[in-house]
Amino acid sequence: MDERAADARAEELRQQINCHNYRYYVLDSPVISDAEYDRLMQELVTLEEEHPELVTPDSPTQRVGAPPAIAFESYTHHQPMLSLSNAFGDEELLAFDRRIKRMLDMDAEADIEYVAELKIDGLAVSLTYEGGRLVRGATRGDGYSGEDITTNLRTINAIPLTLFQGIEGETRRRGDAATETINHQPSAIPAIPRMMEVRGEVFMLHEEFRRINREREAAGEPTFANPRNAAAGSVRQLDSSITARRNLDIFVYGVGFVQGGGFSTHFETLQALKSWGFKVNPNVRLCRSIEEIRAFITDWSEKRETLGYDIDGVVVKVNSLELQNRLGFVARSPRWATAYKYPATQETTVIRNIVVQVGRTGALTPVAVMDPVEVGGVTVSRATLHNEDEIRRKDVRIGDTVVIQRAGDVIPEVVQVITDKRTGAETPFQMPSKCPVCGGEVERPKGEAVARCVNLACPAQVKERIVHFTSRNALNIEGVGPGQVDQFTDKGLIRDPADLYYLKLEDLLPLERMGEKLASNILGAIEKSRDTTLARLIYGLGIRHVGEHVAQVLADHFGSIERLQDASDEELSSVPEVGPVIAGSIAKFFAQPENCAVLEKLRRAGVTARTEKAEAGALAGKTFVFTGVLQSFSREEAEERVRLLGGRAASSVSRSTDFVVAGESAGSKLQKARELEITVLTEKQFTEMIS
Repeated sequence: MDERAADARAEELRQQINCHNYRYYVLDSPVISDAEYDRLMQELVTLEEEHPELVTPDSPTQRVGAPPAIAFESYTHHQPMLSLSNAFGDEELLAFDRRIKRMLDMDAEADIEYVAELKIDGLAVSLTYEGGRLVRGATRGDGYSGEDITTNLRTINAIPLTLFQGIEGETRRRGDAATETINHQPSAIPAIPRMMEVRGEVFMLHEEFRRINREREAAGEPTFANPRNAAAGSVRQLDSSITARRNLDIFVYGVGFVQGGGFSTHFETLQALKSWGFKVNPNVRLCRSIEEIRAFITDWSEKRETLGYDIDGVVVKVNSLELQNRLGFVARSPRWATAYKYPATQETTVIRNIVVQVGRTGALTPVAVMDPVEVGGVTVSRATLHNEDEIRRKDVRIGDTVVIQRAGDVIPEVVQVITDKRTGAETPFQMPSKCPVCGGEVERPKGEAVARCVNLACPAQVKERIVHFTSRNALNIEGVGPGQVDQFTDKGLIRDPADLYYLKLEDLLPLERMGEKLASNILGAIEKSRDTTLARLIYGLGIRHVGEHVAQVLADHFGSIERLQDASDEELSSVPEVGPVIAGSIAKFFAQPENCAVLEKLRRAGVTARTEKAEAGALAGKTFVFTGVLQSFSREEAEERVRLLGGRAASSVSRSTDFVVAGESAGSKLQKARELEITVLTEKQFTEMIS
């Protein structure tokens, strides 16, 4: 191939690969297989090796990293990257709205159009494009100048090296018809400016964060405290090949300096950025009033744990750029924007003691007793330390100052010890050799990290098994929680879960703080739970290694508790997704006479475990795996729909998987599906299939 033909082919390949990168990393909607993509990339690599003069800075082959730098050079932003003022509650948010209206001489009852965006907890960067090509990437720094990290940012696949004029974007609309989202495309795509600074936030997915920490732990290296620290540390590596291995991601959220182009609204700006090939967070809403902003904030305060990456609030911006110019700036922040901050999920406190709790399976869990501190809007004074190995790995001692983390409703955990604050008075912790509740023997099975009390009559295990049995995803007995179970067991009213169904009103009324109405409500909830599903009953029994999904698999396969109880090890092991470890645990459970006695008491009490008949034919014989966040269903609801239509919902992707349904922020399951060339469905396609 002569040089002219090679040049034309190389340019054609670059355009194709850049387009496929955009569809894969930004739209999550590839149109070619991984093998076909690899062939295109290899052809370009070969061409550039044969004709080195054809290599361009924006070539996809230049993402792999460069030789280590000695230091980062300073870079001055064309337009400062200012920080935002914060609003820490509803009143401060409303005050922001009132201040805007006052400065614009508007009526207090008038509405202003705002844009609400999730505040990504990552590292702010600036990307400079000239003629549609990436020429510079820098950290925010002090807002006026940062560090030139262009080489590192080139390794992030979601950052386009060359912009597209009007690349096809998603046109889906979700939610209420009156709600506009960033997935809605502009009617006319503006021309790419001659030069512009694009602002974005580099971040790391939780799944990638856990992968990196596992690798660092195995290598004896210190782990990262949180995904933000991991992302910041990765993007500032002097060796960009390390950055390339970290699978960083980015969402862009606006522009700074622009030459040869312009917009009239912020929302229009985001739409244009998306049409040019940038990755814009899909959870952006155009709001007609501060009340709609408040609804958006409330909605995401409840859903933030489902994203797969960290956010620490919501950014609120006046949509009109003309109004933004009129409002101007104060000190180092714009008057037309604010960041509503959610309560912190990490805080610092001091460990005063370490106690050991005993769970329903006899597992001994060390728990840190700490100075009370507010984390995620809740005051906490205890955090799990998981097991003895974890304590040794993190070198946690009584008296240490530590970083704790709380996510959702999960008990907080100790993330990191601040060793600089040690005084020498800290005390190492030793796991007890006897159960702290019953004094029984403690064993740690070979190959396991958890020590266990082997006394089946241990009061702590009895209580925890009953609490598990009554929990929402098991028998769902409302009004019977840990406090009630403590009362019932301490007074000798119950000794196992089946005893709940033999309680009478006269048994409950003498209990402390137990009125007739409360007692009647508890008995009514117990009565209601007599009719349950087989999957709930199996899960409620608390068999080790049998979670909700495996319980459903067992219910589908065996159809009755009697058949499961009589199954051999071989039959259990042959059930898909069970295997020898779970099979052994199930067999051991039903081999214990006390467990069989509980089942017999449940039968005599009239507890019936029905199986839910699947509809024949619709999805018969098909296996589905779900990944990412679904908008119309919870994961459990989607799996239930598959099961009721005759299909099977699996938890992992294998060659026997027929479909992978990918929601937003899909992770490694999506990647594996592509590697195995398994059909990937969007949520919309799945909904159409089941309807």
